[in-house]
Amino acid sequence: MIKATYVNHMGNDLSVVNAARVSFGKTSKLVCTNLVQGTYDMSKGDKKLIKYLAKHKHTSPFGHSFASFHVKAPIFVARQLVKHKFLRWNEISRRYVTDNIEYFYPDNYRQAADNKKQGSGGNVSEEVEMSAIKKVTAANAKSLIAYENLLSSGVCEEQARMVLPQSTMTEWYWSGSLDAFADMCNLRCKPDTQAETREVANQIDRKMIELFPVSWDALTDDA
Repeated sequence: MIKATYVNHMGNDLSVVNAARVSFGKTSKLVCTNLVQGTYDMSKGDKKLIKYLAKHKHTSPFGHSFASFHVKAPIFVARQLVKHKFLRWNEISRRYVTDNIEYFYPDNYRQAADNKKQGSGGNVSEEVEMSAIKKVTAANAKSLIAYENLLSSGVCEEQARMVLPQSTMTEWYWSGSLDAFADMCNLRCKPDTQAETREVANQIDRKMIELFPVSWDALTDDA
């Protein structure tokens, strides 16, 4: 149910290079790597420059390439991800949209972690999981009835929505520069982060390495 869908992007790895080289009045172009097949690639010098920029935290050239995603996830995931700086965020509003209420149900329920700084531990027992499924399903059903009753009785949308749980699915447009998304993924793709936020970050990570292979490799922690 959690999905980060690619929308569009602007720029490429060469955009980063040229944003840096403009300081010296220089411009780089792709070089032909196979004349028969008509394939082009960046020069070794340009690839080296990108790695240099990332290593020494010269991030401004990376700000000239952007990407946009349409993300669908539960509210509790959105409220974690919205904290990241320099990423534009426009979200569906339950002040205006009252239909198509969906709830998030995890594939499994996890134990509380011994270290509270960690999100969770291993999976709970089968018995505990069955009980959790019943409780969550019942709570969601009850909240939906309350929500619909409030609306039908004439309560305004912006107040009726307060009975909806954090498991309610939301969606938003998320856009930003290469360096801003890299900062997010460097934090959220780590194995000790919350699994649901990591799912969003991993999907964005896979698309960004496809769009900006040299820059993304240089900016992210697994480079």
